Amino acid sequence: MPGNQGPAVDSHELLLEPADNQSLANLGGQFDDNLRQIERRLGIQINHRGNRFRLSGPPAGVRAAAGVLRDLYVIAGREAVDTQRVHIALQEALMEQPVQPGSEATDGGVVMKARRLHIRPRGANQRSYMDAIQGHDLCFGIGPAGTGKTYLAVACAVAALEEERVRRIVLVRPAVEAGERLGFLPGDMSQKVDPYLRPMYDALYEMLGFERVARLIERNIIEVAPLAFMRGRSLNESFVILDEAQNTTIEQMKMFLTRLGFGSRAVVTGDITQIDLPRHQVSGLKHASEVLAGVEGVSFTRFTAGDVVRHALVQRIVEAYQRFEGGPATVEAPVGAASAAIAPEGAPTGKAPR
Repeated sequence: MPGNQGPAVDSHELLLEPADNQSLANLGGQFDDNLRQIERRLGIQINHRGNRFRLSGPPAGVRAAAGVLRDLYVIAGREAVDTQRVHIALQEALMEQPVQPGSEATDGGVVMKARRLHIRPRGANQRSYMDAIQGHDLCFGIGPAGTGKTYLAVACAVAALEEERVRRIVLVRPAVEAGERLGFLPGDMSQKVDPYLRPMYDALYEMLGFERVARLIERNIIEVAPLAFMRGRSLNESFVILDEAQNTTIEQMKMFLTRLGFGSRAVVTGDITQIDLPRHQVSGLKHASEVLAGVEGVSFTRFTAGDVVRHALVQRIVEAYQRFEGGPATVEAPVGAASAAIAPEGAPTGKAPR
């Protein structure tokens, strides 16, 4: 009588051409660290001699590793392959709907062009997020840190400004951080709120450069303001981004959402697992996601821990907290980071991480 069969094991021969010793060394990394990283993540074994690789392990892992090695070998011919690059390549390979390079159908045709950069989403969630921003006047991006929510929203805002679809960009954030309040910070209103908006500033500087961002702020084309200063305003022909929206109250969220004027669109981002409000207060983001579900013109994109494009440890930390708190792994939702992929102006829009 035959015994129980173990898990299926596949073996695959992979030839990377053209053979180039420098590219192969770059692909493997110091002491083959990059290959070991792929082995650990996909549960496979990689043996190689020159440009001939033998992959052994579960069939799904072997297929994913073959694709990752091909993609990284192309990159290795022109630039350094580090652990971050390998991590992002693995993330893309493990997406439920993997991206085929150069495919407009899978990329949704979305490639944001800033003055100096081409920014494209990574994975199904980031693609749907950017599509939603393009197709809806109000878009919510809800998910853990490192999924590209804010970066991609800023990229869409910059593209809209460059194409003259809006006249200005308005960056808004509630001034609630672990119990601290705006008045404890020195300086005028702009100087008080600037530390809270640093992630959006960093994205703007990367896309437009320091000098141009400074000029646009001076001309009030880019405006930064605490959420409390939005009351009573009507924002026409503006691209408005509300970041860290989990720290809004129900009243603040309602006030913000009713500021939109003609020709404007808004993106609201936040992580409902990192709420800094007093315990008795309900998050405006959490409330809005229930109230506005199904409303025409409003879109929700939910990121998960699997969409994190920072250090691999960040993804494991998010998953650990979700398990501890008893929440589902899909509480929130790359389309990026995104983090987003960036290529120099004029370069092919292949996959190149930030």
